[in-house]
Amino acid sequence: MTPPERPALPQAFFMPDGAGGQRFCLFHPPQGAACRGRVLYLHPFAEELNTTRRVVAQQARTMAQAGYAVLQVDLLGCGDSSGDFANATWQAWQADALRAHNWLQHHASGPLWMWGLRAGALLAVHLVTQLNTPNQGPAAGPAHLLLWQPVHSGQLMLQQFLRLHAAAQWLGNSSAHAPSPAKALAQGQPVDMAGYTLTPALAQGMGRASLQPPPGAQPGQLVWLDVSPLAAPTTSPASENALHAWRSAGWQVQAHTVAGPAFWQTVGTYDAPALIQATLAALRMPQPTP
Repeated sequence: MTPPERPALPQAFFMPDGAGGQRFCLFHPPQGAACRGRVLYLHPFAEELNTTRRVVAQQARTMAQAGYAVLQVDLLGCGDSSGDFANATWQAWQADALRAHNWLQHHASGPLWMWGLRAGALLAVHLVTQLNTPNQGPAAGPAHLLLWQPVHSGQLMLQQFLRLHAAAQWLGNSSAHAPSPAKALAQGQPVDMAGYTLTPALAQGMGRASLQPPPGAQPGQLVWLDVSPLAAPTTSPASENALHAWRSAGWQVQAHTVAGPAFWQTVGTYDAPALIQATLAALRMPQPTP
């Protein structure tokens, strides 16, 4: 009797950024005879990177076992990559995403999926736009999007992050006479909050990002998965409003709300089995021809 094939271990490496820095990457090789597709994961903002690592790792392993090649990358100043968070800009993170895509393009084959979680969804959408610019050349095929609990705009993400300052003031951990974070950023001053230094450059770039269909991009598949403690049969009205533009632009949309904890909000040992299985089922689902 032939013993079952042991899962391939993920491969950790550092990818040079061309300017003396490095980005930490984790590559999950596909298992099986053929690669079913390529998946590039773009992580969420600030501390959400750490709170989501467990669930993301579970999903990446599940994808690899199903035959997908998965690449995770820590952006500039995040995780185990070089630089400090205070050095990061939205443009630098966009460049990191493109660099990771180029690496994955040379090391795996099959349909391309951009997997973005929370603010990472904004980077995923921008990357699809970038791949369809003239200097990048025409895309070989549509780039598909897998979005987990996506934030609808960078401005909304910033507002949620800046609420931490209000919470610190309420708890007596911040001076009542200090300018508000929004005012400090508008005056060109960085803001220290929750262990992160948010610079005006990062705030301005991120604040302009929105979850809109990439103009000129070849429409592909969009899998939009929200998470709620009690799964609803349909997506929320806010998500449905956002998805209307994608359907109108010709994208083949799968949108679901699955039961699970808000694992991006607190550090813990949460699992999200319904989200993981819904993701795998959506990737495997054949799509009708538009």
